[in-house]
Amino acid sequence: MKTNSLILLAATTAISFNVAAKTTPVNSSEPVTDQVIAEQRATLADNTKNKGFGPQSPRNLNTIQGENRVLFNAAPPYSEMNLCNIHFHKNAEHLGGEFSEYAGNGDGKGHASGYRYSGALTKAELAPIAGDICVSQNGSLNAGDTIEVHYVYSTAQVAPGPTLGACFNEAIKNPQLRVEAQVYVLVNDSQAQDFAELTDISQQNGKFQVLNLPVSTGKSVQYAGSTTGPSYNENGSPFQVSWGVRPQVAKVNVASVGEWCNDNVFEEDYAHGVRNLVTNPDLLSPITP
Repeated sequence: MKTNSLILLAATTAISFNVAAKTTPVNSSEPVTDQVIAEQRATLADNTKNKGFGPQSPRNLNTIQGENRVLFNAAPPYSEMNLCNIHFHKNAEHLGGEFSEYAGNGDGKGHASGYRYSGALTKAELAPIAGDICVSQNGSLNAGDTIEVHYVYSTAQVAPGPTLGACFNEAIKNPQLRVEAQVYVLVNDSQAQDFAELTDISQQNGKFQVLNLPVSTGKSVQYAGSTTGPSYNENGSPFQVSWGVRPQVAKVNVASVGEWCNDNVFEEDYAHGVRNLVTNPDLLSPITP
């Protein structure tokens, strides 16, 4: 984007709203210790204390308590907004529902961490698939992996495109943002849901919409939060986001995810890393049951 600093910041800020660097080498070392994660959380607390940051994401969806009182109006329903971006993370960033198995501390930079599908899969569903899926220098996707997909919506008059920058335009510098989040488990099954269908976009009533956004994976948990991604492990996100996170996991054909990575309007071709779960009550909004 060429003008206004907010749009420039949005376009360059790690999205997932995170833009994980593809130049990061594959981390073959042991996972970082609990102490490293604790230090990152302590640094986040120090860097946000008394600075007016709003509530942060991701969070434990089972914890409704929160002491962050920075208020902003909830975004409208996604059906009244424009879909501006779709991207996904390897492993769920949020904890709750059917994604409650901790993947581990990972490398401390968002890789090999987060939460996995906690249900059971068949041997056939877990069978290796030929070829590499959504390859990055941090690895690729396989049958049995969990992803959290973020369907990002904006109140600005925008069209679907790459990065968070697609959610802003020259006319509105501070649009409301909403993320509809759905966790999927990848299976080697051609009869499972097709990722192309789950990301199919068309205009309805003048708004860009995902035509087949899941509606049978439970009532979404609604809360006030922020953008995510590992670039915010030690710094607060300045973007205010209304979240809706579905608690149940859907199965998707892993091959269809690979095909999407090879060709989509968002220029997404790999899974982003995850931000540490935010646990500091001062950085969490209260959830209304």
